Amino acid sequence: MRDIRARAEALSGEIVRWRRGFHQIPEIGFDTAETEKRIIAALGEMGITELRSGIAGHGVAALIRGQNPGGCLALRADCDGLPVREETGLPFASRNGNAHACGHDAHMAMLLGAAKILCQNRSALKGTVKLIFQPYEEGALGAAAMIREGVLDNPRTDAAAGLHTGSLFKGIPAGCFGYRSGRLNASVAEFSVVFTGKGGHASTPHLTVDPIMMAAQAVVQLEIMAGRELPPGSGVLSVTRLSGGSAHNITPESCQIQGTVRALAPESDVYLRGRLEDICRHIAESGRGSAQVTYDARCPAIANDPALTETLRRVLTGLFGEKDVVLIHDAAMFGEDMSEYTQRVPGVYFFHSSVFGDGRDYPHHHPKFTVNEDVLWRGSAALAAFAMNWDSP
Repeated sequence: MRDIRARAEALSGEIVRWRRGFHQIPEIGFDTAETEKRIIAALGEMGITELRSGIAGHGVAALIRGQNPGGCLALRADCDGLPVREETGLPFASRNGNAHACGHDAHMAMLLGAAKILCQNRSALKGTVKLIFQPYEEGALGAAAMIREGVLDNPRTDAAAGLHTGSLFKGIPAGCFGYRSGRLNASVAEFSVVFTGKGGHASTPHLTVDPIMMAAQAVVQLEIMAGRELPPGSGVLSVTRLSGGSAHNITPESCQIQGTVRALAPESDVYLRGRLEDICRHIAESGRGSAQVTYDARCPAIANDPALTETLRRVLTGLFGEKDVVLIHDAAMFGEDMSEYTQRVPGVYFFHSSVFGDGRDYPHHHPKFTVNEDVLWRGSAALAAFAMNWDSP
């Protein structure tokens, strides 16, 4: 453990350089071609040649084979950025109109750091480590696409692990870790509702059927419903977009709302979906219009394997001490398609805090979001140490 920690700390500068390189070129969805090139180049410099690229667009999977028998563990990092214009003012800030405003640049850098440590420890490594660099986590479509294209095969993956950095779980100091067995987060769904009425001149509203009025009423009723009809903390329905109309004096034919549903239990998702459809259709009918509801279940919740979670806790405690390893008591509402892997193989996903503890901390997806680079090496150490010990209690 001490050797892995020392190697990771010695790599801190390189991990930061990797992170800054990725930070400058955030790419969206499956279209992560330049990111893919940089990942392949970094792996090549480590002597890793057994890799496959172009998975689900520009995903990468690479193998590090140990010199001892054992299973195959996948370590996964997400690669995509967000369509957010960065406002951090950092000298290495993105200038392409997108931003790594969720920490994926750091995830890739930390996984590369872990890969370098594992390459240096092949003689002690059991089995095979599969490095997965995955696009399109933000749309919750990348993991499923890579799995369809066989990323968990050849060799067959026996378990999977990954981490998320940033400020998702409050009260955990920088460089410390959070873990939780079982359900870690919420399932994710997206919805769209198109309200259709009858357009006309805004000066004669009695001759129109106003879809904007329907949409406005639906937004209010949906927000009330989600807060009043579900137990606190069990689910969230948020309307995040309302669009319709083309001019100040025209009542449009249609108006659309869009949003997300997050649920910590399947029954909450079912309830929210049913109420969404009922409320929107009844409001539309009462306004002499119609509503077409589209509901897209994107990914389930992450289910952390109890045995792997306990191994993780023991490994992290051995690396950094008990005070730096914190039990997460309550599952959170964020979505993460790491769940696609944990649905198929035993897995564990954990939290790495990279806050500053001052005014530099902003929420994920905020234009000013960034991470504390001083603690990234600790994430690399955690991933590498887990890979060295996951199948050998």
